[in-house]
Amino acid sequence: MSSLFTSESTTEGHPDKLADQISDAILDAILAKDPLARVACEAIVTTGLAMVVGEITTDCYVDIPRIVRQTAREVGYTRAKYGFDAETCGIVISIDEQSPDIAQGVDVGGAGDSGMMFGFACDETPELMPLPISLAHRLARKLADARKSKALNYLRPDGKVQVTVRYSEAGRPEAELRGSHMRTFINPTGRFVIGGPVADAGLTGRKVMVDSYGGFARHGGGCFSGKDPTKVDRAGAYGARYIAKNIVAAGLASRCEVQVSYAIGVVKPVAIRVETFGTGRVPEAKIAAAVNKLFDLSPLGIIKELNLRRPLYRQTAVYGHFGRTDIDAPWESTSRAKELAEEVAS
Repeated sequence: MSSLFTSESTTEGHPDKLADQISDAILDAILAKDPLARVACEAIVTTGLAMVVGEITTDCYVDIPRIVRQTAREVGYTRAKYGFDAETCGIVISIDEQSPDIAQGVDVGGAGDSGMMFGFACDETPELMPLPISLAHRLARKLADARKSKALNYLRPDGKVQVTVRYSEAGRPEAELRGSHMRTFINPTGRFVIGGPVADAGLTGRKVMVDSYGGFARHGGGCFSGKDPTKVDRAGAYGARYIAKNIVAAGLASRCEVQVSYAIGVVKPVAIRVETFGTGRVPEAKIAAAVNKLFDLSPLGIIKELNLRRPLYRQTAVYGHFGRTDIDAPWESTSRAKELAEEVAS
């Protein structure tokens, strides 16, 4: 029996991704000066206008309008005819400090919010990611490369790619891909000229499936961009991916999902769950016990393990946060796979 699964990715100029990049560029600029800053920064982009809102607690100063313009310029919004121009767009900023009610829990190392986060890994690709989202990111990057190199000089910054993969037991071992078995759609409405913020307002955090596993695994619902690592939406998801990837890299399962959940102000996770979907070489309870013993999944534990209090994040805001081998993404390391395998075997 076969089934189809679809994932999507976008280029840098998609309005939601432009907003993500603005949020993370501001975060990086602040962390470069104040690694202990608290940042929850969201951006909105629309015709001729960018808005930056949120809560930031820091003693340092960063030039937010300059960062917004520089980010839009790097993405490619440099012409007024696009309806959003880095040089002339209006910028509105409304920033408050972090609520003291939240800060009192974070100050002692507790989670900055309640919620659950998921991490996932599988052996479908060398980077231990699901194939549909991996292909979608690669195609989106190639589309952007064709624009930047002027190989296709009519392309503009905004673009989207969707990939559907057929899964079948007949595909084990992997079958050769034949062109006659592929269906390709390019701008199937017949026209895509008006794009970017002028066609569709962009907002930080609206592409959470593009950021994660393309819908192949569950998602806790909280976005990553614009949030400093004390925010468990980000650090918890990174820590869960780190563990899931090390479990698969250790050969303990072919597919693994890790759920970690937090209560606001509480230091340790309230629950950790490991699911191997019937692919585990050992019982899930044994893997979970090893995870609990070896990994500190408190917010500060994840921050320390992955060295997250530094400007890492603008680079994650497009083409996914996971499965990245082209950037400094410490949660993609499999350095603890051997230790994990030995603990399970003991």
